Amino acid sequence: MQDGSNPTAPPPGPDIVGTAIPAFPVPSTASLEERRPRTLKDDDAFAVLDHAGDILSGPGSPEGIFFEDTRHLSHLDLSLGGRRPMLLSSDLRDDNAGLTCDLTNADIFDGERLVLERDLLHVRRTKFLWRGIGYERIVVRSFAPGAVRVKLELRFAADFADLFEVRGSRRPRRGTLHPPEVTDTSVTFAYTGLDDRRRSTLLLFEPRPAELTGDRASYWLDLEPGGRTMVWLETACIDRPIQAAPGMAFLAGMRGVRRGLMAARKRSASVDTSNELFNEAFRRARADLSMLMTGKPGGPYPYAGIPWFCAAFGRDALITAHLMLWVDPEVARGVLNFLAENQAVEENDAADAEPGKILHEARGGEMAVLGEVPFRRYYGSVDSTPLFVWLAGAYLDRTGDVATIRHLWPNIEAALAWIDIYGDRDGDGFVEYGRKTEKGLANQGWKDSHDSIFHADGSSAPGPIALCEVQAYVYGAWRAAAAIARSLGFQTRASELERKADVLRTDFAERFWCPEIGTFALALDGAKRPCRVRSSNAGHALLTGIALPEHAAAVAAQLTGTASFSGWGVRTLAAGEARYNPMSYHNGSVWPHDNALIALGLARYGHKAEVLRIFEGLFAASLHMDLRRLPELFCGFSWRRGQGPVPYPVACSPQAWAAAVPLAMLQAALGLEIGGGRLRLRFTRPALPDFMDEVTLSDLAVGHGRVDVRLRRHGASVSVEVLRRDPAIRVVTVT
Repeated sequence: MQDGSNPTAPPPGPDIVGTAIPAFPVPSTASLEERRPRTLKDDDAFAVLDHAGDILSGPGSPEGIFFEDTRHLSHLDLSLGGRRPMLLSSDLRDDNAGLTCDLTNADIFDGERLVLERDLLHVRRTKFLWRGIGYERIVVRSFAPGAVRVKLELRFAADFADLFEVRGSRRPRRGTLHPPEVTDTSVTFAYTGLDDRRRSTLLLFEPRPAELTGDRASYWLDLEPGGRTMVWLETACIDRPIQAAPGMAFLAGMRGVRRGLMAARKRSASVDTSNELFNEAFRRARADLSMLMTGKPGGPYPYAGIPWFCAAFGRDALITAHLMLWVDPEVARGVLNFLAENQAVEENDAADAEPGKILHEARGGEMAVLGEVPFRRYYGSVDSTPLFVWLAGAYLDRTGDVATIRHLWPNIEAALAWIDIYGDRDGDGFVEYGRKTEKGLANQGWKDSHDSIFHADGSSAPGPIALCEVQAYVYGAWRAAAAIARSLGFQTRASELERKADVLRTDFAERFWCPEIGTFALALDGAKRPCRVRSSNAGHALLTGIALPEHAAAVAAQLTGTASFSGWGVRTLAAGEARYNPMSYHNGSVWPHDNALIALGLARYGHKAEVLRIFEGLFAASLHMDLRRLPELFCGFSWRRGQGPVPYPVACSPQAWAAAVPLAMLQAALGLEIGGGRLRLRFTRPALPDFMDEVTLSDLAVGHGRVDVRLRRHGASVSVEVLRRDPAIRVVTVT
């Protein structure tokens, strides 16, 4: 969860951590799963379309073309002869570069007289986004035996709704929506917000429509047998002079999109396996990650997800970058640079900001600018700061890029200071959270639903809350910072950080371990009482090594037992717990990224059988998903023969940290580690899931060199064959 959006929240109650109700809902009247929209994105623009390429407005509709958290086009539909065409197919390119919709005409009547039978006209719509502009080409071809004259019409509207309005927030007043300005070939919509910013949408048509008004464009198409005609439409969400006719701009934009995707592919490793279905899922995951990347001055930055979280989130980007670090470390560099630039430098209660704290969320929409929602620059996550330090250490180990880390060292030290001064609110050695404003998030870990932190009897846990996984992240941050300090020559600082980590590990085992439930407590409440609840959070304690080996073994058994493992993945909450509900957001659902982090932790402690079980469950789930795309989450109902997992109705898809899951699961299974500074590629007890006999990793960067390897299953063992490598690179296998 990114900003407290629980679509099934009860009416507002007491403002207590764990029971406060989110003020920024996702509409429960519109099921994304029912719509299964087609999504496109390029930098700060994204589109949510139906399968025919239309944008259908209506209550709760998430559809539209959005730019910087504002919906710039809220309606667009195409008709032929006054009828909506019938859908033949709707296909996103494998690389997500564009959407192609194939349609055909319905029966068209003039009064009672049939003037054109169905299936005689083929319509192909091609759509993509580039640099704040939506491009569309409509090709109509006739297969009728004689000449055809038919009216093609496009209807459109722009409401300039803030994304939070689209999500369901209500505003007492809005700015001024100006009358549309119409020329022979264009329509301009404009809105002046309460923030005094003028936002505009330019619709540009080619050829000139027969009729163009403020809400529709009409063409009369005269088609001979086999003849065809084209119509181009641009939707510009940015102010710019008209530089080229839409037809020429369409071709130039498509070349630009493909060049950008090709550059992203060249900088990262490629993967090919013996299972073509996994290859499809992996390619879609890589394409989704590429689409969600947004160019920032310091490098690529993955926006969290479409439609509700298409913005810069700290926690999501840090975890996404870590999950894909072995494939494309450049993303981690971009994330670290952006978050360092936006690190808090002063206290601001309204933004939950404190010096050294790492960003939770940044928004550019009208409601955020005005403070109607607190997310313009919001710092209300307790885990982003230690995750920032942890990722910095992992990036240095992966790449050996000392120069970048040296540049970031002041930010790392500021983050470490936040952990000590502000994170540990009561001086007990653990990091806790508690919001400073009623507008902020009540729960500030990754499970930030109002009801996600509670005691075994179901009662809400009063704050401040010390989450299980946050202590693991802090331990990882201190270990990572110690390694960074040593690489920079700060030996005394490194020793100090190592001592702090050792003390935390001992205290964590003493205070969080709950032998009666065989796992770590979900959290300690404000009175330091453990929440003795079996949750997936405990699996994150394995991720950074804070768990003692004997505790790790018990956690592994608990997470892959029948109460926690649904067959498709590990549930956020074990069946039988007081608030267990497989349809809830955080209390019994399955989150793919949560599973990937757990799997990486299991691999760290050598529990490969459990890793493979999770891997196989998630892969099986992906085969039932639209486009083989793992969503943000799905329901935690148990596996049933002949049935797929039950979708969650408003889950984002694509979602960055879910898209990174196939990459991370493969890493966990192979025990893959890359030491860039040491020029070493290491496989620790490599294993392959039952659905895969062979995997080839190509163009894997190790330092400044490259290596290709093939891994093959031989009974219960896996061999590693080096196909190509730089002479300086060592490939090591530990069995």
